[in-house]
Amino acid sequence: MDRGTVGSAQSGRLLVEVREEGSSAVVTPAGELDHHTADLLREPLEDCLAKGFKRLVIDCARLEFCDSTGLNVLLGARLKAEAAGGGVTLAGMQPVVARVFEITGADAVFTVHDTLEAALADESG
Repeated sequence: MDRGTVGSAQSGRLLVEVREEGSSAVVTPAGELDHHTADLLREPLEDCLAKGFKRLVIDCARLEFCDSTGLNVLLGARLKAEAAGGGVTLAGMQPVVARVFEITGADAVFTVHDTLEAALADESG
């Protein structure tokens, strides 16, 4: 299930890669997740859920910025995944992105791991 890179000519600030890793879909956003780029992440997340993936692992290691719109995309995906009996796990957040989650309290509603490897090893997420 390799969708490659998603993007558009005007919004090249966020690239999203999706790959299958066991029973999980690993979604890797790279760049800035904000009002202008949120749909570039929302669409692949919804596609993964529509294809039957209940567990989404978001590899945030290359995510440089996330505003409230981006946070809402992730929260929305979490609700849909949980409704399907699954969940969303976050991995490898940069300090600037982790701070947004801390300030808003969103870090309390996601399972967060330091590395992608740890997230994939944790089958409870």
